[in-house]
Amino acid sequence: MLRKVKEFHLRTQEVSSLRILLHGPIGAGKSSFINSLDTVLQGCNTASALVDAASGTSFTIKYKVHRLKKDGPGSFYPFVFSDIMGLEPGSSQGVHTDDIISILEGHVMNGYTFNAACPLTKKNPKYNHNPSLKHKIHCLVSVVPADKISLMSEELIQKMKVIREKARNLDIPQVVIMSKVDMVCPLVQTDLRKIYTSKKIKDKMQQGSNRLGVPMNCIFPVKNYSEEVINNCQMDILILMALTNIIRFANDYVEDQAFADNE
Repeated sequence: MLRKVKEFHLRTQEVSSLRILLHGPIGAGKSSFINSLDTVLQGCNTASALVDAASGTSFTIKYKVHRLKKDGPGSFYPFVFSDIMGLEPGSSQGVHTDDIISILEGHVMNGYTFNAACPLTKKNPKYNHNPSLKHKIHCLVSVVPADKISLMSEELIQKMKVIREKARNLDIPQVVIMSKVDMVCPLVQTDLRKIYTSKKIKDKMQQGSNRLGVPMNCIFPVKNYSEEVINNCQMDILILMALTNIIRFANDYVEDQAFADNE
C-alpha cells in the first residue's frame, strides 16, 4: 500500500493537489491523524500538526493546510490535509458550521482564524470570492473517537449531519476515521491485527454508522501515533488503508468534476 501511495498521481490537470478536510469533535484526533500520516509516509516520528494532549478545548484555532513531504527537498505528495478547530455543542464554542461549509465551497484561505461566535464573512481578507475546483474540498473526513461515539451529544451529531448534508449536495465523497480503537477493546490494544475480528470494534463502527449515516465500508478504524517513537507495522497498515481509500475517492471526484465542467 505504501508503494501505491508513493506512485499515486492525479488523473486531471485541473488541480495540483487533492484537498481533504478533517472535521469532528475536539480531542477526536484530527491533528494526530495528520501527524500519523506523515509518520507513516516518512517512516519516522513527525509532528507537523501541533497537538495538545491535555486541553479540554480545541488546540487548533486556525485553518491550516498541511502538505506531506515526499522524497527529496521541495517534493510533496499530490494531496493535502486541512486541519480545523474542533466541533463542540452549543453556539459559543468550537468551529462554526458555516465556516466548515465555506471551506467545502473553497471560500476560506489558508491561515484564517476561527471565531465560534462569528463565521467568515465576504468582507474578511481571508475570504476567497472566486473559488475554482482547486480551492474546493475533494473529500470530507469525519474523525470520531471510538471511545466517545456513544457519548457524543445529539447537538454535536446534528452539527456533523448538517456538514455531511452540504457535502452530499456538493457530491463530495465522505469517509469516517474512527480513532482511539485501542481504548475500547483490550484485545485490540494488545494486538491490532485483531481489529476486524473484534466484536467491540464492530459495535463501535455500527454505532458510528447509525449515528452519522455513513456506510460501514466507509468507516476506517485506526490507532494514531501518540506515544510511539518508531513505526509500528500494524498501525501503518490501518492508516494506509484509510489513506488509499480517501485519495482514491477524492481523485474520482476531481476527475468527475473536471469532466462536468468541460462538458
